[in-house]
Amino acid sequence: MEKAIFSGLLALHNLALVVCIAGPFYMARIVKARAKYEKKIIYQMDLIEEDVITTQPIICMVAIFVLYATGIGFPMVYLLFHGALRETSTVALAAFWVKQVLILGIVVIQFYGTFYLNPRLKELFSRFQDGVVPSPEDENAFFTTRAMRKKWCDRCLVLGILVLIVSPIVRWY
Repeated sequence: MEKAIFSGLLALHNLALVVCIAGPFYMARIVKARAKYEKKIIYQMDLIEEDVITTQPIICMVAIFVLYATGIGFPMVYLLFHGALRETSTVALAAFWVKQVLILGIVVIQFYGTFYLNPRLKELFSRFQDGVVPSPEDENAFFTTRAMRKKWCDRCLVLGILVLIVSPIVRWY
């Protein structure tokens, strides 16, 4: 029964990790595709891009919550079936703390994007209308802020990949 519960937790944990990491990966692809066009507002395209990109942080936050819940579940399952926590090597403990720092970095970037960059982009985008030529100042501010969000999303993706690399060490060492 222990292996079945552990396997279920691991499957849910891995699914949440994929959801969390896939977001920045696909957002980077969307941004790269949009960058092929000039830095002029293409209203319908930019509207869709903003809608997709600004909903991703919430999905990632839910995935991070599931990651923490299932991550706590692993030692709890062991404790339930064995009456004690599993011994952990120094390497696994170090990897665990590295993983926590990486995840904290992801969470900080998520909050910055969700509560600063995305509202700023939403406010800037609200100045644009379909079929109306926007002011160069608004366009420049919009694309500058969007570039900043891309930079932070790229960093989030790197942190997520590092979490993927560190995670097996926590389990197997």
